[in-house]
Amino acid sequence: MQVVAEAGDGREAVRLVESLAPDVAIFDVSMPIMNGIDATALLHERGSRTRIVILSMHSGSEHTHRAFAAGASGYLLKGSASDEVVAAVRAVVAGGQYVSKDLTLRNDGPTPLESLSPRERQVLQLVVEGHSSAEVAAMVNLSPKSVDTYRSRLMRKLGVTDVVGLVKFAVENGRTPGA
Repeated sequence: MQVVAEAGDGREAVRLVESLAPDVAIFDVSMPIMNGIDATALLHERGSRTRIVILSMHSGSEHTHRAFAAGASGYLLKGSASDEVVAAVRAVVAGGQYVSKDLTLRNDGPTPLESLSPRERQVLQLVVEGHSSAEVAAMVNLSPKSVDTYRSRLMRKLGVTDVVGLVKFAVENGRTPGA
């Protein structure tokens, strides 16, 4: 095994995977700019053959189901990653899937985050990272008014009444860096 690159954020990770085409990439679920699950989905949509292992501190079914639905081949909990990373890489290179031994998967049906479009998840990520509507608009090529519309729609869909509630929801669901 050889490490060929490291990325500081999700967009850079996508760019590196597309240019280097490694057999396996390990993404943190809480990468800045674009989280690991959304980066995985983007690569999957673009036909990347790189197998993705998601590294997360979140053991809930919300994150695991979203990761595999996005196209991940493995899901490791940070607490057990040092013991399992080699086994996970070997399993996914061989064409299989890998789930942390400390994790049990349940199918509890659709979650609130699953009801969001990729653009809504992207706007949510940037808003909870503290970017203003104007900054988000510039980053994703929308008008500030469109970003405000997305923010209102997110609050309605997620059942929160203000930006503080939106941030709290995002933190509880692993949508912010360091969460």
